[in-house]
Amino acid sequence: MSGQAAKLAITALGGVKRVRPGDDLCALAIESLAANGETLQNGDILVLAQKIVSKSESRYADLGAVTPSAEAVKLAGQVNKDARLVELILGESREIVRHRPGVLIVLHRLGYVMANAGIDASNVEPEFGADTVLLLPEDPDRSAENLRKMVLAATGVRIGVVINDSLGRAWRNGTMGVALGVAGIPGVLDLRGREDLMGRELRVSEIGVADEIASAASIVMGQADEGRPLVHIRGFPYPPAEGSGAELIRDPEMDLFR
Repeated sequence: MSGQAAKLAITALGGVKRVRPGDDLCALAIESLAANGETLQNGDILVLAQKIVSKSESRYADLGAVTPSAEAVKLAGQVNKDARLVELILGESREIVRHRPGVLIVLHRLGYVMANAGIDASNVEPEFGADTVLLLPEDPDRSAENLRKMVLAATGVRIGVVINDSLGRAWRNGTMGVALGVAGIPGVLDLRGREDLMGRELRVSEIGVADEIASAASIVMGQADEGRPLVHIRGFPYPPAEGSGAELIRDPEMDLFR
């Protein structure tokens, strides 16, 4: 029946320990849930900030060890960025989409269109050095799937996992959370063939539900010094699925604006 009440419970877990290279994110999640008085149920979703996944996978890079190419040096002069950082960005990218002073938008090797290939130094511990930056996970979908399987093995509970990050939008100000890695839930929900309230068949409705979950989680995660990189979600209204973050990437042939 349409019009019934619906509820989505979103909890950013407090007191999550700082993640170090090699840390077990499954154990961290279970420990953090218990410390916050939460338990997992089938159908729940865990959303992890990209930063803690990258840290656990030791995706650090030392700018001091980078020798920029001639291409990186030239581009760095055009965008007013450190040539060593630009070299790392090029190494993580398939093409340069747009650039101007202060801005470098690239097509990441995994298909994301984003600034600086997602590389930055925010919330990188000072003991790693002032020239240390953090790259995206090698394969966020694989990271999400591995965590989903580990939670199932440890608890017997079937959950969804989303790894989120903050991206800008081409036509709107401000960043928002998006899903890089997805497991156990749809990346995109295809509603074509269903009917609207008036009984009309939906012909083009495809919903980026994993991005919606990622964005909702970002609200309670925060974007600065909040220290809440792990979010527990209950009440996702759609059935489990073998989804992926790759589903959310528009095929270049369908992209009218690039």
